[in-house]
Amino acid sequence: MSGIMKIGDWSVTAGYMSAKGMPVVPFFLIMAIIFELLGGLSVLLGYKAKFGAWLLIIFLIPTTLIFHNFWGLEDPDRQVQVIMFMKNLAILGGLFIIAALGAGKPSFDEKGKS
Repeated sequence: MSGIMKIGDWSVTAGYMSAKGMPVVPFFLIMAIIFELLGGLSVLLGYKAKFGAWLLIIFLIPTTLIFHNFWGLEDPDRQVQVIMFMKNLAILGGLFIIAALGAGKPSFDEKGKS
């Protein structure tokens, strides 16, 4: 969903990225969309799920550090960003499990093994 929303709100997302000091915003925005769509669909469908999980991990680590840097903010913005940071850490934990173990039985990856 996030990748699709970035396409629909291109200028808003680009403005937010610029405000955070991102260089070469169009390039990084396109890469974010690609990583989110490919990685998300891969994990959702269980097709090349380990690869998809690694795409999302590679995307999510710098995104979390750049866009949810709560340590540089004051309340109430700090509280919101702590929640977002912790949410991303939880997602990363799940992605590391998929990257290590794969998608599991109800997936396209497992169907090919039968």
